[in-house]
Amino acid sequence: MNPVSLKSYRSCRLCPWECGVDRAAGELGRCEAPATVKIADYMPHFGEEACLVGDTGSGAVFFSHCTLRCLFCQTWEMSWKGEGTEVDLERLSDCFLWLEAEGCVNLNLITPTHYLPHILQALERARKAGFSLPVVYNTSSFERVEILKAVQGVVDIYLADFKFWEPETAKKLCGSPDYPETARRALVEMHRQVGDLQTDDRGLARRGVLLRHLVLPGHLGETFAILDWVAETLSTETYLNIMGHFRPCHLARTVPTLARTLSRSEYEAAKRHAWAKGLHRIDTTHERLYEILWSPEPSGEG
Repeated sequence: MNPVSLKSYRSCRLCPWECGVDRAAGELGRCEAPATVKIADYMPHFGEEACLVGDTGSGAVFFSHCTLRCLFCQTWEMSWKGEGTEVDLERLSDCFLWLEAEGCVNLNLITPTHYLPHILQALERARKAGFSLPVVYNTSSFERVEILKAVQGVVDIYLADFKFWEPETAKKLCGSPDYPETARRALVEMHRQVGDLQTDDRGLARRGVLLRHLVLPGHLGETFAILDWVAETLSTETYLNIMGHFRPCHLARTVPTLARTLSRSEYEAAKRHAWAKGLHRIDTTHERLYEILWSPEPSGEG
């Protein structure tokens, strides 16, 4: 069976949890997503990296629910609670077409994995109606390689996170000790498909991997390990957004090390490590925002 056909909802294995539940019959797996697509919003989005936004915005579709449960999620109402509106295949396709008509420079599918069967059919319908934007797959990297292979040729840009290095940290902060190894395998596959990020003469991303890493307070060692792996396993040409905007959202304050925002020294240390490893394509779109958020210097790494 096609792993991303509508029939796959009957024994869902779209994500690494491989729950096997019959979503079409109303059963819910770890993501708690139904078999009908739910979206929290869709809009021209100007909060992404500059190479994804341009002058007219990234065409963002925010899908409800998520395959992870990050304690510090800034959009937990959408990801944990699943707030949003149910839409059918035709309506989803119309959303894609509307975003292109609004002048967006790409279609940005935010946490799409658990709705892939509908998304792929909606994309096919939209393309028959003239849709031609590059497709951005915006993911936590908690992905099955088999599913990524099934979308090869559909996705132009992988906008991928690498969140944690240690299984114990991942278990505590997102619910899955398998996240680090799963993400490594997934990122290798993404890079195999589309390679390093390529931009056009306007500086807009057209194809490739754009990798994000959110630096967590008190976890610089894991940041360094992730950067080492990226340089040694993916490519020193990896386009990298080292994000310094952490703040203790949702349940973060239940973890002592995450009860504060990041400090300037932690962020700068992460950047220096990246440069030292030869990772020179570092995005700086939001650095001024980070300065507003940073905490006073911590007394120790934690």
